[in-house]
Amino acid sequence: MSKLTIEEIVVVEGKDDTRRLQEVVNVDTIETIGSAINEAILMQIEHAQETRGVIVFTDPDFSGEKIRKTIMEVVPQAKHAFLPRKQAQPKKKGSLGVEHASNEAILEALKKVVTPSEEEFNEIPRQMLLDYGLIAGAQAKEKREILGDELRIGYTNGKQLAKRLKMFRITPEELIQAMKKVEAKHD
Repeated sequence: MSKLTIEEIVVVEGKDDTRRLQEVVNVDTIETIGSAINEAILMQIEHAQETRGVIVFTDPDFSGEKIRKTIMEVVPQAKHAFLPRKQAQPKKKGSLGVEHASNEAILEALKKVVTPSEEEFNEIPRQMLLDYGLIAGAQAKEKREILGDELRIGYTNGKQLAKRLKMFRITPEELIQAMKKVEAKHD
């Protein structure tokens, strides 16, 4: 069976991520070499976006999110692939990472790439997030984690949730549908 070829250039954190992706798909990558992403790499990502497009595929952890935010400031039209945290766990000890994901999880994340938008749309009211217990309460973190996987927007903290929902144009109706699944999984 031939490997899937990814047209865009995929931005990853390091060599292990590149190696792991190339085992699964035909892909070119740009490595950020950690969360202290420098100007030269950002310029390379900008150029890649202009020529072939970019998919940001970082680890589902704090530094991966930091890299994603830095890239979004420079290349807001970049696409994003998200890996659920439980699919990025190492078999032994270590930190979460794309390099630990199964072939299926990597393919699924790359097939469900999302593109943020700047267009106006019906935003989700903060009160709705409070009512669902997503930004306050004992299980808020767990619920946000399940919601991030369900909507393919990645994990966010309470402060970032509204911004991420807006960025990916998640409507109140889509949130309601996703929360039915979140609550079913959470109970």
